Order: sequence, then structure tokens, then C-alpha cells
Amino acid sequence: MRTHHRTRLLAAAFAALTLAGGIAGCSRADSGAAPAEQKSQGAAAEVRVGYFPNVTHAPALIGTKNGFFAKELGSTKLTTQTFNAGPEEVNALLGNSLDIAFIGSGPAINAFTKSKGAIQLVSGAVTGGAQLVVKPEIATPEQLTGKNIATPSLANTQDVALKKFVAEKKIPDVKVTNLDNPKTFDAFKKGELDGGWLPEPWSSRLVLDAGAKVLLDEKTLWPEGKFPTTVVIVRSEFLQQHPETVTAILKGELAAIEWAKTNPAEAKKVVNGELKALAGSTLSEAVLDRAFSGIELGIDPVASTFSQLAQDSVTAGVVKSAVDLKGFADFGPLNAVLEEQGKPGVNAPGLTK
Repeated sequence: MRTHHRTRLLAAAFAALTLAGGIAGCSRADSGAAPAEQKSQGAAAEVRVGYFPNVTHAPALIGTKNGFFAKELGSTKLTTQTFNAGPEEVNALLGNSLDIAFIGSGPAINAFTKSKGAIQLVSGAVTGGAQLVVKPEIATPEQLTGKNIATPSLANTQDVALKKFVAEKKIPDVKVTNLDNPKTFDAFKKGELDGGWLPEPWSSRLVLDAGAKVLLDEKTLWPEGKFPTTVVIVRSEFLQQHPETVTAILKGELAAIEWAKTNPAEAKKVVNGELKALAGSTLSEAVLDRAFSGIELGIDPVASTFSQLAQDSVTAGVVKSAVDLKGFADFGPLNAVLEEQGKPGVNAPGLTK
């Protein structure tokens, strides 16, 4: 049986805690030592999985709603939680109230850093699907000077991307406001914001429902237009104790992705239904189509981008120095699943032990 425990936390408060390093109840992160190796204990009685009510988390939404996770988990109970942005989800992981998280690449790196290795990257989920959208009169990056631009949360993936962009372009006096995505939409419509660096479907909503225009699609900043918007991370202790449960979630994710690619129209309906259930509103067909056109579902985490992503946090002023990501990734369970299904494995240059 599967239960759904969905919570919405206060992003700003938890993000501040995360950035300060003051994660309550997390001795591993506070001790400065890597977690001790654990022995496998077989399948877990329960697995707690977190994700966002966003189009960019489609594999998690579909995997949960259509039972792909439950099918692979067998007798293991699935409990789900939803979050607005990465920092509060990191807090839940490091506070030991979450086992596996679909999350942005930036918070994933920060979680690994702050926990001294208590978090592992185990899979990708979605690439693409983030844009800087602004008022129509803003035609160039330089015209962002003095403007108020929103991101979903302090130190989340889009927050880092915006601050890095502003720093590299040397654009002065840009005010960055951290708001939940629905509040960003409302504030933009009221004229209280000049734009936002947002994930899907919110960039599409601002464009189609609130009159914004695209100033920059983030994919133009990356080789071949690929950057990891959503990845999957796991508490290292949980991975060591219950590797078969982690494998079951990865099998469910892969099944959800393959089903979505084979049944795109149905996948959109499922995602829209989950957005209604989790966030209280559905998307128009036009917004849904635009949002899906900007993303790609897949288990490849685009590992080659992570050294740059770590450096971006420095450029953005989120951290003081780039971190060594050696040991960040453990693609053993994922590659075992891929090999079993006759698919090519995932490489992790510089990320594995």
C-alpha cells in the first residue's frame, strides 16, 4: 500500500538554515566527518521520497501517480512529500525525515558539501526547462539594472543561475527576490516584479498567462543545450542499508520516463492532474505543451556539467570556494538497472570515489 504525505514548508526559513549550515538534528553534517559505512539490511519497510509539484519533476509525479514506484517497491511502503524548492528539501534530507529526493542540481551539490558526503547523486531525471522571463520592455540583459527579478528560493538552482549570470555580465543593482513560484506569478501580474528565472511550468505561465517574454533560455548557456534541472539524490546511509529499495525507485523512475516518452499526451494529463492535486490548479493546454517542449526526461544526470555547476555557486556568491565533488555520485545501482535492461551505462567523470 502506498501513502502520500505531502507537506509544504517555508522555503525562506529552511533555505537560511541550510546556507548557515545549521541543520537541526543532523549530527553527520555537524560533525564534519563522512558517514560510516553501513551494511545492507535488505528492503526498507518504508521509503520517503520528495519532489516538487513542477513539470520539471514529471518522472516523480508520473512514477507516483501511475504506480511505477509502488510496483517495483513491492511490500515497501512509499511515503511522498512535496516542496517548493531545493533548500528546504535538503533540510528534510539532512534532518533524516526524507530518504530520496528529486531535486535541482545546485541544492544537490550543496547538500553533498554541507553533509560531508552524507548525500549521493544516483540518477538524473530532467534536463532543460528554465528561463529568464521579463516584462516586454526589457530587451537586453543590461536593462536588468535596477530591476526586481524573482527566483524560487535562496540558493536554489535558478537562484544560482541568475546570480551567476548577473555577476558575469556585471549588471549592477539587480534585486533578487525569493518567492514561491505561485507568488511570483501573482506578483508579476500585479507589476510588483520585473521578471523571474523560473523552472517549468512557471516560465511558461508568465509568458502565456501574464504577458512576459523570454530574455534568456538557460539551455543557450550550456554545451548542446543540456543542463541537469532535476536529479535524484539519496542519503548515503539509506543507500548502504537498503540498496535494493533505491534500485526499486530507480527502476520505477526509468519505467515512468519510458512510459511518458511513449505516451506523451497521457503523460501531460497525469502531470496536470498531479499539479491540481498538489498545488490546487491545472495548466492550460498551451502552457502544458510549451512547458513540456522545453524539457527532456531522462536518467542521464549530465555529470560533465557538475564541476561548472559547483563553480557557478562561487560566482553567484552562494559559497566561498568550489568544492571537490569526488565521491558525490554513486551510479552503481543505476548502471546495474541499465545493464539488466540492455541499455548503456552512465559515466561520472570526477564524481565517483
